[in-house]
Amino acid sequence: MEHPHKNAADARGIGPICLHLISSLDPRGGGPQEGLRQLVLAAQRSGQNVEVATMDAPGATCAADYPCPAHLLGPGRFGTYGYVPAMLGWLQRQAPRTSAIVVHGLWQYHGLAAWRLWRRTGTPYFVYTHGMLDPWFKKTYPLKHLKKSLYWPWAEYRVLRDAHRVLFTCEDERLLARQSFGRYRASESVVGFGIPRPPGNSEQQRTAFLERFPQLRGKRLLLFLGRLHPKKGCDLLVEAFAVAAARDPQLHMVMAGPDQYGVGKALMDRADGLGLASRISWPGMLSGDLKWGAFNAAEVFVLPSHQENFGIAVVEALACGLPVLISNKVNIWREIAADGAGLTAEDTLEGTRQLLEGWMNLSAVECADMRRQAAECFRKHFMIDAAASNLDAAIAGALPTPA
Repeated sequence: MEHPHKNAADARGIGPICLHLISSLDPRGGGPQEGLRQLVLAAQRSGQNVEVATMDAPGATCAADYPCPAHLLGPGRFGTYGYVPAMLGWLQRQAPRTSAIVVHGLWQYHGLAAWRLWRRTGTPYFVYTHGMLDPWFKKTYPLKHLKKSLYWPWAEYRVLRDAHRVLFTCEDERLLARQSFGRYRASESVVGFGIPRPPGNSEQQRTAFLERFPQLRGKRLLLFLGRLHPKKGCDLLVEAFAVAAARDPQLHMVMAGPDQYGVGKALMDRADGLGLASRISWPGMLSGDLKWGAFNAAEVFVLPSHQENFGIAVVEALACGLPVLISNKVNIWREIAADGAGLTAEDTLEGTRQLLEGWMNLSAVECADMRRQAAECFRKHFMIDAAASNLDAAIAGALPTPA
């Protein structure tokens, strides 16, 4: 099918508008939301016209300061699936000014809507899976996987099969995606993901964080920053910290992030039971200068996740020159290990203990060297402008060459 604007596309294959579709712009959703914001900013820096459309309800505060036009088409129906009856018609009206659509995420209606639009108008679309084909979900949530298996052959399989490119943030994600469902077919591209250099003054941010949480002054801070979610290994971290804390009374854990899944109380109760009530802080979700201040006040970042497609918070830590202690289920662990920017281990209690003990056993010289390697690892692999350029190239390579 011929795209209605193939002759208007410029040399990079980007025509009048590149439209990104995502379920929500709410930053509590984690990495995909923050990553999309950074992709939008990078695209604007290169002079592109970008817009986003979501299943958020009109007036949602998460879109109030968005850096590009944001079309809120919801609220969606049927829970997290987010069925929006008007979405397909809205997309058809945008088709004459849209050169490409980039779908973020799977298992929701906006992907099927993009496929249906392609069937009707030939508007090309691209799909960022954001780790949602990882076989970990198949093993951990078998009932949910059964529901997805019923949906797969008539919807998601076709969405991926007919996408101009299916986009992955790293090589591990691409390889894992092939293991969850039969008849998987896709034209694959690894384009990366990332963030810009941290904004603002790091010392001022550190001071602001410690002024907000003065009880943390003078402590050796280990930082977890992310959603309090079962897949993040938060329970492993609390248990392992009990052993590490006994070795050094100055060691203190900061568990920062939103509790959307109601696991926070159980984690706090377990910490209390281990005698760690005064050794772990739970500041909730941090943003802006307080978030960057937490990275700059900590001596190491910890994420023993059972499944992590990319890990925006891991990359944010690296960008601050903060070494990372991560499980080998964080899909960018190979780059981090190869660059000596942190330590990696299995996503088990023993593995998490090894991470903390391994860090505590490093000399001051080794810690300083790892901080330098963390900053270099970020520069080499995770700058957002490189990911945005790779996305441009993937789109350009998949679209017809202008006549």
